[in-house]
Amino acid sequence: MTISKGDTLPNATVLRMGNDGPEQVQMDSLTKGRKVAIFGLPGAYTGTCSTAHVPSFIRNMEGFKSKGVDEVICVSVNDPFVMDAWSDSTGAKEAGITMLGDAAAEFTKAIGMNWTAEGAGFYDRSRRYALYAEDGVVKSIDAEDSPGTCDVSSGEALLEQI
Repeated sequence: MTISKGDTLPNATVLRMGNDGPEQVQMDSLTKGRKVAIFGLPGAYTGTCSTAHVPSFIRNMEGFKSKGVDEVICVSVNDPFVMDAWSDSTGAKEAGITMLGDAAAEFTKAIGMNWTAEGAGFYDRSRRYALYAEDGVVKSIDAEDSPGTCDVSSGEALLEQI
């Protein structure tokens, strides 16, 4: 079942790069008692993800801060090494976006956003979505109908809903 407005985000273990390499992070530690914008996408270094989705959040970081968002988080079914390198190459790290690898698709599956595109080699990847949550409760969420579009899940679209 896909997560909806009013639902509580599930806890899941995701990965990020720390000073000493990959480190596990619990999603609830990032969301409880905080205002967070989370966007998910099919994969690091892929077309729309690199040219539209991540840049839309980079462009709007000041807007998120002005609305009291504590953290902007990107989640992708990739390993933390790839997410860290991609964060550097896109400018997401410099902008302050937290890049999390959901290597086992644990969070992605728990919120019902997983999909497979065998022809592209994508298995249990993330649909393209954006959500806003306060204290772990989803206040808004939108997902794209097509993985190649970035309209309702863009930084601009999410910012308008906060």
